[in-house]
Amino acid sequence: MASFLSRLFGRSDKAGTAPAAPEEKEVYNDLVLIATPMAEGSQFRLAGRIERQDGEVVLVRTFIRADMFSVRDDAVSAAFRKGRQIVDQHGASLFSDGEPSRPV
Repeated sequence: MASFLSRLFGRSDKAGTAPAAPEEKEVYNDLVLIATPMAEGSQFRLAGRIERQDGEVVLVRTFIRADMFSVRDDAVSAAFRKGRQIVDQHGASLFSDGEPSRPV
């Protein structure tokens, strides 16, 4: 019965989960920028990752910003711009601590 009502009113058993969109990647200064906009209601929050291959280990730096966009493609473009800006500002120090993963 609950399942029927959930479908009737637009709810699913997996509340709050949306199908993951394919990740969009860009290479910049031998680093991989990955746009990962976060859906929040009908908008998208700017978010992404910067990855560097270090031997067999992948070092990851994540970022989430307050910027919101009504169109996912705009959030993806802004994530790539922000990723390039972070790389340009931090330079070699971005991965100098050797931590496998951390926010920036």
